[in-house]
Amino acid sequence: MATTPTRKTRFSRRVPDHVTDELVNVLSAGDTLEFNALFKLVYDNLKLKNAVSGGEEMLRLRSYEKLQGLVSRGLCAKVSKTYRGLEGLRAAHQATIAARTAAVVAR
Repeated sequence: MATTPTRKTRFSRRVPDHVTDELVNVLSAGDTLEFNALFKLVYDNLKLKNAVSGGEEMLRLRSYEKLQGLVSRGLCAKVSKTYRGLEGLRAAHQATIAARTAAVVAR
C-alpha cells in the first residue's frame, strides 16, 4: 500500500511582538509600576504606533501574560502588585530578538 506524503497544515505566523517590546521599553525606565499604570503606558505607546489590534481587553490579557513571562524568566521583579524591570531586561530581550531572527533566516 502506497503512502502519500503528509502536508504540513500548520500556519506559523512570525510577526514582531509589539506588546513585549513596549513592556520592555516601559519597564527599562526603572520605575516601579502597578499593572494598571503599566498597561496604560503600554496601551498609549501602542496606539501611537498604530499597533493596537483585538481590542483593549484582549490587549490587557496579552500584556498580563507577557508580563508574567518576563517575571518567570527573571527579567522583571514582582513585589505585591507592582512590577519593576531588572538590569538585564533590555539586553536579554535583544538577545531573544536576535535568536528569533536567526531561526527565521536559517529556515
